[in-house]
Amino acid sequence: MSGVIRAIFGYCLLVLVVRTVGRRPGKQITPFEFLLVFFMGGVTLTSMVGDDRSVTNALCQITSVAFMHSLIAWLKPRFPFIGKIIDGTPLLLLGRGEWHAETMRRMRITQDDVMAMARDQGLERLDQIDYAVLERNGEISIVPVSQ
Repeated sequence: MSGVIRAIFGYCLLVLVVRTVGRRPGKQITPFEFLLVFFMGGVTLTSMVGDDRSVTNALCQITSVAFMHSLIAWLKPRFPFIGKIIDGTPLLLLGRGEWHAETMRRMRITQDDVMAMARDQGLERLDQIDYAVLERNGEISIVPVSQ
């Protein structure tokens, strides 16, 4: 039973750590999904090389992590504040030509990161961008100035 408790505690700790560390641009995988993959691998490895190598312990730990992930995924749409804690909220990086330097510093995003995403959309100059938003999944969305 202590293995199950350690697995649940570890999962919750990693959710907190991922939210504290912040987001970087990238479309591949959300922090919530990365956490599941990372933690499942760690739990599986621990159950194979740790002190208790029983299949039952491994099954209990992995099932505990899967249950916690499913529970949080189920709770997020029902309680929006849980979704905000787990996934975060979109953050404004650039608004009407004004950089939000403090937000960019906290998220470790540079102006070059924003401009690279703008160039991906065919925008070459700052005056062509109305808004730049760091989305919940770490992607930078660019809203061009209306013509």
